[in-house]
Amino acid sequence: MSSSNKQNSEAVDAFSSINERPVDDISLEFFYKPHTITLLAVSIASVIYSAFVRDETIIQDNIWSGICCVIFFFLIVSVLTFPNGPFTRPHPAVWRIVFGMSVLYLLALLFLLFQSYSTVYEIMYWVDPNLRNFHIDMDKEYAVNCSDVSIAKVWSHVDVFAWGHFLGWMFKAILFRHAGLLWAISIMWEITEIAFAHLLPNFLECWWDSVILDVLICNGLGIWCGLKICKALEMREYKWVSIRDISSTTGKIKRAILQFTPVHWTPVRWLDPTCTYMRFFALSQLVVFWQISELNTFFLKHIFEMPPSHPLVIARLCLIGVIVAPSVRQYYIYVTDPKCKRVGTQCWVYGAIMVTESMLCIKNGKELFGQAQVSNVFVWLVIQIFVSIGCVYGVVLYHWYFETPVETIDNISNRRINEEITNSDTKKED
Repeated sequence: MSSSNKQNSEAVDAFSSINERPVDDISLEFFYKPHTITLLAVSIASVIYSAFVRDETIIQDNIWSGICCVIFFFLIVSVLTFPNGPFTRPHPAVWRIVFGMSVLYLLALLFLLFQSYSTVYEIMYWVDPNLRNFHIDMDKEYAVNCSDVSIAKVWSHVDVFAWGHFLGWMFKAILFRHAGLLWAISIMWEITEIAFAHLLPNFLECWWDSVILDVLICNGLGIWCGLKICKALEMREYKWVSIRDISSTTGKIKRAILQFTPVHWTPVRWLDPTCTYMRFFALSQLVVFWQISELNTFFLKHIFEMPPSHPLVIARLCLIGVIVAPSVRQYYIYVTDPKCKRVGTQCWVYGAIMVTESMLCIKNGKELFGQAQVSNVFVWLVIQIFVSIGCVYGVVLYHWYFETPVETIDNISNRRINEEITNSDTKKED
């Protein structure tokens, strides 16, 4: 086999491992056997029953039922045809459904992108008529009496949003598993809030709320707890026993619960002393894109006037949360594995979702963005680029000087030289 064919084969294998990962050890055989005929029969029977038995006198209910049926069959097709993604637990079908839901969400965003502002509002009012009675209070004051600092005042800000900060950053820590990148994103988000506070008044915060409560306490504790969870999962010994080989009922229940944990926990290394410039800029790009994705959350609910606790807002956050998990994993493999030449499909779809959400905000928020201070946005973008690059470069230096012994660096250099000699010899033989 020539070197080019071998490289193409390795690239295909590397892409397949993150896009269509097979199940290595099947211990619950029933759930991994094909049941396509059974699934088809049950699906058709459900549709026939719903179509002929339900009451059709209310037009809105008919439209809802039709939409739900389309979504149901699309997700069934997703289970049968879409790729597994990089995860196999609790079951590949779960991640195929997640991928199908992400495609449906992307298609819905694209449809809304070609509608007028009033049409989008009418669609939202049709989904939830109560939204007609909700309007954002633009006269509400934020960040007042910041000089009056007391323990009682700080404690009064520990509400459901503070717990949301903590749990959100713990989840991000489990996804990224790198303290340097997490702290870079955390600090940059506070800068983002300052830059866009003139457009979103709820971004205005007192210094102690931003620095102490958000960055140090909520975000910091979330990052710390998440990394501790990752460390515990790395140290855990994974032994998967077939449920048929377990005699006790308690043991079978424990094994069934373990099905919802990872097959194994691979430590990640976003950066190392030998990382290339492309890998360096790819991680800097990740920090910036993450800020844009977070901004979309706030602009969407502000432009289309939805309360933070609305089911549509919660559903979007949950959907984005499950989409991000395989997307970050695929992006990590694409950035760190030189054999992988293509980004995974789930990561691709998430990128399309992020861009489409941004375009939807800009198109329907012309009046809001017309008030934007261009200098603020430009300075924010420059700071984002330079700080993200600086943080990533700082992490590289840290790995180089504090985590990589001198002899390891020498070994790395020798290995590179040997690889170059081997490659040149291979080319001569070919």
